[in-house]
Amino acid sequence: MTALRSGLWLPIFDELADPLQIARLAAEAEEAGWHGVFVWDHVRWQAPVRAVADPWIVLAAIASATETVRIGPMVTPLTRRRPTKVARETATLDQLSGGRLTLGVGIGEDRFGEEFSKTGEELDARVRGDMLDESLEILNAAWSGKPVRHHGEHYVVDGMKFLPTPVQRPGVPVWAAGFPGKVKPLRRAARCDGFFPVNLGHPDEVAEVAETIAGLRDSATPFDLAVDVAPGDDLSLYAKAGATWWLTQFSPHGVSLDTVRGVVRDGPAT
Repeated sequence: MTALRSGLWLPIFDELADPLQIARLAAEAEEAGWHGVFVWDHVRWQAPVRAVADPWIVLAAIASATETVRIGPMVTPLTRRRPTKVARETATLDQLSGGRLTLGVGIGEDRFGEEFSKTGEELDARVRGDMLDESLEILNAAWSGKPVRHHGEHYVVDGMKFLPTPVQRPGVPVWAAGFPGKVKPLRRAARCDGFFPVNLGHPDEVAEVAETIAGLRDSATPFDLAVDVAPGDDLSLYAKAGATWWLTQFSPHGVSLDTVRGVVRDGPAT
């Protein structure tokens, strides 16, 4: 049975949209024994949410306030971000944190905040999937420190070098998000360093995912399987199924700093 590592997974909305407060929470979480602090990445969310913080600024604040916890956006929709800018941001944030960044990626969803339709971003999920795959190619090439020459359907990078490189080599670990029953996200995840299944219904699904990805991977390098679980749930079922991380569920609507602080101070389940 895999030993589960523990992470906070924070929707940085309303009361949680203050980067100073989140940095303090992250420092408290580190002291209480948590292994990671991850934040949602959105530019808008449906009502009644009003305030939304920028995840990269919040992560920089967390990196400066902590020393050991892993950090990262969980997940960032690369399809509404320029991969060259993300290459710079990830390398800089990995430098700032001393090599503690994990990059969660996905194609994103429009239904929860209309953040694609209200900003003129790509709405076709299949196209966004192709954009995500192309972006990951660019990021992996950029993290190498060698000149990047990419002429794709959606992006062009013509002989640029991205220095400094991330502290972590060969690059920042990437966890791909997706629905467990979809083949393409599982194949994408198998090429990455981890999988974050969305909308899990039961621990049995974790075992199925773990078995499927094991059959798709031809590498013996470590692979993470992260699940979001409500505080107080039985984590042993997920550990037995093959999960390596559990991330705490918090509602995006009206979660308070006091609620999160209470979970932090209780410490991670063992």
